[in-house]
Amino acid sequence: MRRHKAIRYLMVISVLLVLVMFLTLVVKEHYDVMTTVIISAVIILPTLFFGYKYLDLHHEDYGYEKLSVVLWVPIGAVLCYLLNIVAGLGSILAVGIVGTIASFLPHLNQKSHYLKQLPASIYCGAFVGMSSVETTPNIWFVLAAGTLAGFFFMISKNLFLGVGGKLGTMAFGGVIAASFIYWLIV
Repeated sequence: MRRHKAIRYLMVISVLLVLVMFLTLVVKEHYDVMTTVIISAVIILPTLFFGYKYLDLHHEDYGYEKLSVVLWVPIGAVLCYLLNIVAGLGSILAVGIVGTIASFLPHLNQKSHYLKQLPASIYCGAFVGMSSVETTPNIWFVLAAGTLAGFFFMISKNLFLGVGGKLGTMAFGGVIAASFIYWLIV
């Protein structure tokens, strides 16, 4: 029970860290907007804190997505990236194709519970793969960002329920975390 609670707090802290990393990258890119970033941080962080504390965004039980389902997040990211960058279809068309194909997977076997879980994970990965070439410099970066997004997807199964944009937020978190690590290394 304590482990699950710690993982839940880890996920919420991860979302906060993603915001801090994003703001750090913004400051790195545009040094003259420091005042705007500080004001944004002062507004965003308390809003997230009070939203987490007072809104009922979570189930009471602790559940995690299965690894066999989460593995499809980086696959969706790579597929979308290949359609977006390599095939030159553009991000919107690429994510639409990947998402549409993923939506038909449950129809291959109507009784399969596993196939019913795949569209959300593939679509989460597709959001990673639709990033521009300036954000995602190569396929290995996309694979790393998709893996990080998959980790966020796995531990956030019962978090942020009823909040729109959860898949995009997990993808955004994966790309920002990978960008921050890439920035630290390079």
